[in-house]
Parts: sequence; structure tokens; C-alpha cells
Amino acid sequence: MIRNDALDRLPVRHAVPELLNALDERGTAVLYAPPGTGKTTLVPLALAGLIGDGPRRRVLVAEPRRMAVRAAARRMAWLLGQEVGEAVGFSVRGERRAGPATRVEVVTTGVLLQRLQRDQELTGVDVVLLDECHERHLDADTAMAFLVDVRATLRPELKLIAASATSDAEAWAELLTVLDGSGPAPVVRATGEGHGCRVHFAPPPAGIRPAHGTWVDPALLRHVAATVRLAMERHEGDVLCFLPGTGEIARTAGMLDGVDAEVLQLHGRAPAAVQDAVLRGTEPGGRRRVVLATAVAESSLTVPGVRIVVDSGLAREPRMDHARGLGSLATVPVSIAGATQRLGRAGREAFGTVYRCWAEADDGRRARFPSPEIKIADLASFALRTACWGDPSAAGLALLDAPPAGAMAAARSVLTAIGAVGEDGRATERGVRMSRLGVHPRLARALLDGAPAVGARRAAEVVALLGEEPPREYGDDLAAAWRAARRGGDGYGARWKTEARRLERSIAEAGTAPRGPGAGGVAGAPGAGDDAAAGLVTALAFPERVARARPGGGFLMVSGTGASLAEGSALRSAPWLAVAVADRTAQNATARVRLAAVVDEDVARAAAGHLLTAGEEVRWEDGDVVARSVARLGAVELAVRPLREDADAGLVREALLDGLRREGLGLLRWSRESEELRRRLGFLHRVLGEPWPDVSDGVLLDRAEEWLEPELSRARRRTDLGRIDAGQALQRLLPWATGEAARLDELAPERIEVPSGSRIRVDYGGEQPVLAVKLQEMFGLAETPRVAGTPVLVHLLSPAGRPAAVTTDLASFWREGYRSVRAELRGRYPRHPWPEDPGTAEPTRHTSARLRRER
Repeated sequence: MIRNDALDRLPVRHAVPELLNALDERGTAVLYAPPGTGKTTLVPLALAGLIGDGPRRRVLVAEPRRMAVRAAARRMAWLLGQEVGEAVGFSVRGERRAGPATRVEVVTTGVLLQRLQRDQELTGVDVVLLDECHERHLDADTAMAFLVDVRATLRPELKLIAASATSDAEAWAELLTVLDGSGPAPVVRATGEGHGCRVHFAPPPAGIRPAHGTWVDPALLRHVAATVRLAMERHEGDVLCFLPGTGEIARTAGMLDGVDAEVLQLHGRAPAAVQDAVLRGTEPGGRRRVVLATAVAESSLTVPGVRIVVDSGLAREPRMDHARGLGSLATVPVSIAGATQRLGRAGREAFGTVYRCWAEADDGRRARFPSPEIKIADLASFALRTACWGDPSAAGLALLDAPPAGAMAAARSVLTAIGAVGEDGRATERGVRMSRLGVHPRLARALLDGAPAVGARRAAEVVALLGEEPPREYGDDLAAAWRAARRGGDGYGARWKTEARRLERSIAEAGTAPRGPGAGGVAGAPGAGDDAAAGLVTALAFPERVARARPGGGFLMVSGTGASLAEGSALRSAPWLAVAVADRTAQNATARVRLAAVVDEDVARAAAGHLLTAGEEVRWEDGDVVARSVARLGAVELAVRPLREDADAGLVREALLDGLRREGLGLLRWSRESEELRRRLGFLHRVLGEPWPDVSDGVLLDRAEEWLEPELSRARRRTDLGRIDAGQALQRLLPWATGEAARLDELAPERIEVPSGSRIRVDYGGEQPVLAVKLQEMFGLAETPRVAGTPVLVHLLSPAGRPAAVTTDLASFWREGYRSVRAELRGRYPRHPWPEDPGTAEPTRHTSARLRRER
């Protein structure tokens, strides 16, 4: 019997007629309905004609989480007075409760994508409602893009609704019709906010350190726990407390020890019995409950009895290090949209109260919406799906945000390496089979290539472990975790067994697929031990994470990333590991291994065969050329043999050039004459420009191959560079072709003859050429010497060789400056001539006495 009284209390019912009219007229619409108004439960029933007078339709409702799928199906069935599986059913990975009479089927977005990949037209489905679009999960964005494409090209009669409590409705309205050009889809807005709630801000004490990676300051968790206690003292009803992850949930539960309530932990990995108990509510007369939950309880769920929400203000988002192939989670401030969804959990059944564990002033600084996963996550699954859809670049798909080019390139690299796509990016036959297995492409590769080596059942069991990381208490040894999961006795073990059975069936359904790259030589047999099987399958899934032990401790992955294990790990003595789970924060140079299996070198070579190389490696290292013959698996050196004189000459030459770039031109032999030539050329380039060459360090290094040949080709090591006469080599840069080279001594002479007959060296090291000469040797010279048309800077020296005057205008000096210099120095140096008229005096480099003798 339909529970009309409950349906009549849902505010969204007033928007249903407008929504049905919009679908009749346009075939698509955006439904905006605040939390608690009933969009997830009442609207699908109305669309299917199960309530009201509308036509009977088959409706598919897509939710982002399995828990929300089950809860929504259960709630709708209850409203109809039926059991799940009759008019309302659900499907999640590995479980389906639906039959021929089912009119509304609730599915995860992942299940919806699988169906679209098998049947693009969604035969038999009349309406698809994509719920909680604002969360911007990658599967949901992809499903939306495919459905918009289907409506535009295959089934214009398929009706499509984007529904959310907090979304940017106008953006979705544009997206729904972007491919058919019919203009924005209608936006239907439901009014009402359930029963409403009051918001209190409860900022934490000063000194709370910001979260980073998955670390959260324990002081914040203590504040959250204290806020829960305070809320329970002030208000009636159960408490729903939002925390970023399972670790924070467990720690906060410990801090609530002794509270007068049942403390429950709700997250995606919680046992089904716990999830069901939370969603059933408290029995009459039962104890109050405190439900500590992750984001799984943000949307599409009603937790009965909840009147209080305590929001820690934190959320978890995925991050992907595409260069290293490592994924991780980041703790971030919850978005405004997420906080609104959390708030809505408090007023579902009665007026509620919300405590936000942050300052009111911080409210407006939060992001409006969560970060779209397409911007921050691993795109390998997305790239394979778009390749199978026929649009490898995703350029023709209706997406709110385009996938980042770098992330797509990294994804295509992975897919090409495992044989899922060809060089053109299009899906291979093997790739299509992988896409239908319902797991990440890496795990699909491990399943298909591992099954012939270790048996279908064991391959499926290991992949099930890799698909959902085991609880931390299982340890970091994957083989030991496998044995723990087999023993069962907890929620994880039950889910693992279900998924393993599904994957085993999937292998049979996929049929015989071509072996993937690097899989042809995989050693093993169905009779191999579990430890070997675990290692082999893990290595096939994550070949870039195969790691060899380093002599000084730790491991080096073939990707080039260092890795370490926790103290006390039994895996620390392993020579090789296949790393299943690892994360690396921005603060750490190495990754922390969370889960791995022991392998040997043969398995490592087979699994990561596409990274196996052998050849000569010649490089500049520790100040000299190092030449070796190296067999390498990615960044891991397998075998090394030093090379002597038989190293490739071209590689040696490149290493020497690298050495010059690193250490500079000082590696060459620079005599005084060489340095003077360089300074002369530098002067001419500065004053005259072309064709005189630029001889600055940067330019000489860039042109090293031009002016250091053939000596460079004959060199083999650092000492050979030290034998190259740099000055002789520089001669090759002179402008010989134009004939200007012959004017070098004319334009920039090494020496200038002065009136005394001496040939004085010119210093070209500064901005202006310098001629340092004893004052007496310049008597009688009125015009300053010039080089390349530039007057030299004359340093007139005392008899002791110290500058007595500096000038570029000798005539002016003789007229105005000489008199004071003469007065100062003639008493100090009486043996040297100090004539009153230097313009007519005889220049000399000798004393007055010698000058008289020579006369």
C-alpha cells in the first residue's frame, strides 16, 4: 500500500508537474531541489508512473555511491509498501535485485557506464536521472557526457535529468543540449528545505595545524569530539558527525569513549550489517546514537533519528602524481556545496541543529564546489572508456571541464603499454574486453594476463584485493592479507569474496584475449604458491611499481621513485617487491609502501618487459666521463659492465659537452695568450659587433662543437679536455670568410708602441681597453692612442709602477693635471725626469742619470 502521507510531506512533489511538462516538451531538464525535499525518492516514482497519473516508464536512477543506491531503493520500496526487487530494484557491482516488474532501478554511475559500454542505446530504458551531479565524480561526468551523446545521435526520445541539491543549474542546462543545439534545457526548481535547521559555528582553538596529505591535527579531532558532547547536552536526537576518512573516524570514536550513546562508524568499507543498522534507525526506547561518517552520508541518504549534524569541515579528494604513477588522497576544506549537503542531513525528519567546526568568517573563503575529479584524478579508466566510445581525445563529449592534456597523455601511455589502445589512441579488441571487466585498466590487464599463469580464481582473488585496499590491520604483505581475507569474519572479507567471484565470472565472459605487452613470458603456473601468485598478479597490474632493494636500505621502483617500508615490516628483507599501494606526499622524496608482494627478478622482467633496455650509457659523473654497458629495468640497473676505450665516440662527445656545460670552460687549457685573445675578441664584438664573435661563456658553450673540433672528437675523458689549447681553438671563430680576421692585430693589437719605443701590452679585460705605462715614457704624446676607434684608458704610472693619473685625454692631462702630479712625485722620485714642459720633453723609460749618459 502506497504511503501517501509520507509522500505528501516531501516538498519536491510541487515541482513534479513542471518537471513532467519539461520532459514532455524538451526531453531533458535540470532538477534543482534542496536537501531533504525528496528528489531522490519521490521524483523517480512519479517519472515511472508508480504514483500519480503519469504514463508507465522504465526509469534508471544513477547515484555516486553503493550505500546511497541501496538506501534510495529501500526508501522508494517502503513508500510503495513493497520489498526491494519488485517495482523498485537496484544494481551495484556484484549484486542486483531487480526483476521483470521493476520500473525504477537505482544503480551506481559505474554500473550505468558498464551498461552504456555494452548497449549505447540503453534499450528498454525511458528515463535516466543522474543524481547529485554537483559532486563531480568522474564516473558521473562521463555518464552524463555519453548520455548527452546518445540523445543527440541515437535516441532523441530518451529522457535525461540532471538532479542536484546544490549544483550550478545553468551550467548543467547548457551542457544537456550542447550537442543538439536546441538551447538550454529547462531548469525546474523545487522549493522548501525539509524541516529546516539552525547553524552554530564552533571554531577550534588557536594553534590547529592545517591538514596535509591524510594527516589531520589530533587537536582538531579532540575539538570535534568535544563539540559532539556539547551538542548532545544541548539538544535531543541522534548525532551525525562528518569526518574526512576512516582513520579520523576511528580516532574520534576513541575520544568519545564513555559517552551515553551508541557510537557507530559509517563509511564505504563498513560491514553491510553496520550500514543497514545505521539506516534502519533506533528501535523505540533504544539508546541515542552518534554516527561518525565520511562523505558517503552527505547525499541521497536519510539517517533516521538524526537531529544534530557536527561537521569537521574537512573532506578527502584524490590526487594523482602522473609522472610517478602514484595516487594519493588530500585532506581539504569541504566545499560550500558539500557543507550544504551535510547541513541538509539534520532537517530530514524534524527541525535540526548543525555545528560547523570552523569560524563563520571562513565560510565565504571555501570553494563553491568540490574539485572536479576529471581535473585531479587518474584518467586511465576515463581514457579507455572514451576510446571504446569512439572519441579517444574526448574532444567531442559534453563535459563541464575538459580533461587536462598531461593527465590524458599519461593515461594513454598506460593504456598503450598494456595493449588497451593502439598508437592512434583507439581501443583494441583487448581494450574493449578490459573495459567490460568493471575494474581499472591496470587491474584488467593483471586479470587477463595473470589468469593463464596462476589460474582464473587466484588471479580474480588477488585483483579483488587490489581493487579495494584491505584494512590496515591486515598488514602490508599482500599475500598475508590474501590469507586473512580468505579466513573472512569481517565486512571486508565478505565484500572481497563477492568481488572475487564476480571477477572470476568476468574472465570467462571476456573469453580468450590477446596477451598484453610484456605478458608473453610471464612465468608461473596454476600450481604455483600463493605468495608467487600474489606477486605476479600485482606486478602485472603495476609494472612501474616493481621495486628492487637498495644496498643502503629502502627500495627503488622502476619508475625512478624511491620507496620505504614501515619499521618492523617483514617485507624489508625482500630483494624485489611488487608495490600495490603507495603514497608520496609533497614533503617526502620517497613513497611509503602500504601494501606489496614479494617477487623475483624473473617476474619483474616479465611484468615490466616494456621498460627493459640494454645498451651503452655514457655520461658526465663526479667530474669525469663514466662509460658503462647497462641492462636496465626502467630506473633499476640489473647488470653493469665498465667500458674502456670502446665506448661509443658520439656518446663520449655528448658527455664531454655536458661536462663543459656543468663545470664551465675552465676544463680547457687557458694560457695567458689564450685569455688575452678571448678578451680582445670580446672587446671587438662589444665595440664593432658582427662579424666579430661573441665569446661569452654561454655562447662559447652553445657553440662548443663548432670551435672545439677536432680536438673534442679525439677526447675521451676530463684530462683530454685539459690538453685542448683554448686560444688555438678560438682562432676558428675568427671571421676568416670575410677577411676581417686579418685585421685582428690592427683593430685590437696585443701591444701598443709608446713614444719611448716600448711596446706596452693592452688590457682588454674591462669595459674600456687599458694601457698602463710609466708617465715618463709618454712625454711628447698629445693624442691618446686608440684601438678600433676607441680611446684607451691610459694609466700613467709612477716610477714605482703605481697609477699616478688615469685619463683618456692626454692633451688635457699635460695641460691641467701634470703640474700637480709633478709637484707630488718629483721629491719622492728625484732620479727620474720631471720636466716643466712634458710636451717637448724626451720620452724615456730610464732615470735622469742614465738619460744623460746615453746622450
